Amino acid sequence: MEISLVKIAEIVNGEIKGDPEKKIRGAAAFEDATSEDITLAGSAKYLKNINQTRAGAIIVPRRFQKADMNIVRADNPQVAFAKILNLFYPKPRQKTGVSSLAYTGKNFIFGKDISVAPFVMIHDNVTIGDRVTLYPGVVIENNVIIGNDAVIYPNVTVLERCKIGSRVTIHAGTVIGSDGFGFASDGEKYCKIPQTGIVQIDDDVEIGAGNTIDRATFGKTWIKNGVKTDNLVHIAHNVTVDENCIIVAQVGISGSVSIGKNVILAGQAGIAGHLTIGDNAIVGPKAGVGKSVSDGEVVSGAPEMPHKLWLRVQRIIPMLPALKKKLSEIDKRLKKIEEK
Repeated sequence: MEISLVKIAEIVNGEIKGDPEKKIRGAAAFEDATSEDITLAGSAKYLKNINQTRAGAIIVPRRFQKADMNIVRADNPQVAFAKILNLFYPKPRQKTGVSSLAYTGKNFIFGKDISVAPFVMIHDNVTIGDRVTLYPGVVIENNVIIGNDAVIYPNVTVLERCKIGSRVTIHAGTVIGSDGFGFASDGEKYCKIPQTGIVQIDDDVEIGAGNTIDRATFGKTWIKNGVKTDNLVHIAHNVTVDENCIIVAQVGISGSVSIGKNVILAGQAGIAGHLTIGDNAIVGPKAGVGKSVSDGEVVSGAPEMPHKLWLRVQRIIPMLPALKKKLSEIDKRLKKIEEK
């Protein structure tokens, strides 16, 4: 593929400085780019060393001026570069049609240009939209609904009655709609509480590999528009994750948690049950959240605390042995004074 720089600028709504007819044949990392590639210099680190790249063109922030080379200024260089990567390296489309090695149950309703790979199992009363891709080993159970342009990678299981929106991507090995962890004790043993609800995933959501998203006890576990989860995330029963949240690897969210819009949960954070995480909040890595977090609050640590306080605490921890020794010395001196 060969694209002129002026065409690239049109696609990303950018402004060119340099040769608009420069031909670009690929996109590459800052250190590896050649004269036929376009690269990204979106941060101060790369802008400072911009003359060290051999790239034929560079995506830079709109405000950046200095450069004796071909640059494309963009309001959001990372988003612009993502669009360019999708342009040069589109994901290959699977062969359309339903494989003869796939199983389809009764009342299977599907749209146009679908791709169902070998060894997919689709149970009864399933409805999927246009241009849906199901990779090998996918299991879709009874009464599931999937919207348009969804991509479901190998060995994903979507259990009965769950709803998947349009333009949803679910990566390999994820389970949608497993039973919520609900048990009642009679004093001697645990009795399972039936999990009668569903999981609903709205539009433009991307679910990482190896996620487990539990169905609700009643009602639904709800992942709203634009949410992105990393690999190995667990979301328990009756959780609601509002729009455009980021949930990083190994996060665990207990039952009946309500997460607001634009929240970031960093890696290995754990959220206790029945809490509310407010809009635009950030929970730091390995945090243990035991109480609700307000809108816009940034917390870290276990138990959670304001992030700035946590930074001060972390500075003190290495000093604790010396402080303990000093306190012991002070205690001995006080005892001697008291004896006198």
